[in-house]
Amino acid sequence: MESALQKFAPLSRTVSFNTPSGKIEWGGRNTFVLMAGPDSFESFEMVRDTAKELKSLTTSLQIPWILKCSFDKANRQSAGSFRGLGMDEALRGLEKIKGELGVTVITDVHETTQVERVAAVADIIQIPAFLCRQTDLVVAAARTGRVLNIKKGQFMAPWDMGAIVEKARAAGNDKVLLCERGASFGYNRLITDMMSLVEMRKFGVPVVYDATHSVQVPGGRGTSSGGLKSMIAPLARAALATGIDGIFMETHPDPENALCDGPISVPLHEMGEMLKSLKAIDSVVKGL
Repeated sequence: MESALQKFAPLSRTVSFNTPSGKIEWGGRNTFVLMAGPDSFESFEMVRDTAKELKSLTTSLQIPWILKCSFDKANRQSAGSFRGLGMDEALRGLEKIKGELGVTVITDVHETTQVERVAAVADIIQIPAFLCRQTDLVVAAARTGRVLNIKKGQFMAPWDMGAIVEKARAAGNDKVLLCERGASFGYNRLITDMMSLVEMRKFGVPVVYDATHSVQVPGGRGTSSGGLKSMIAPLARAALATGIDGIFMETHPDPENALCDGPISVPLHEMGEMLKSLKAIDSVVKGL
């Protein structure tokens, strides 16, 4: 039977790789893949405990999951904002959690000098939105052979991301995901254009929706960003209704006291119910 996805939206090519817990596949009619975790590596204990809870939730719901956590928050409005514990300590911590829990890890890079070290730990390398046009960074990350999650810049049109995909392919890597995280709409506001999700699938690559950064209010707190947390779940559900391949989402056990991006982090205790609703929509759209 033809699914709603096949009838109304283009199917993307499948990107897959093997992990300690089995194969993960984006694209086609596969169940959406969840990339979720704390925004930044605040402490080993917090990231490990969050990862344990997410692994339990996603295993019970049969949702493929990848631990998301940044080792360095280089893109900060204020020089006094928390950036992390340092590259070495954070990457060692992520590597230890990966080994202990048997999880897959995604983290981002900001400079070409970081790529080799990050690729030794991360299964997926993320290119931040503000850096998606940085040719040297995209090429260096592509040459590692890792899956790339390239965030669309807030200033980029969805159809312009095709050239970014071609940069990675020219460097010998076609394991590319494109991630929508909202578009600039005047000062301090972002909007999500759901047509962007369909447009980017035309490049034949899986598309991911960053449901938490899309509700960010850049600089909304003066020296840090705010956010419209109540919009996370509605936008994530709407994005999955277009037939996309993944959801990127930040979660924290105590968002009010998070050291970075607390205003757009889903409380960890709310993740279970949210994921149930997202899986239900995904299953209907893809005919699963």
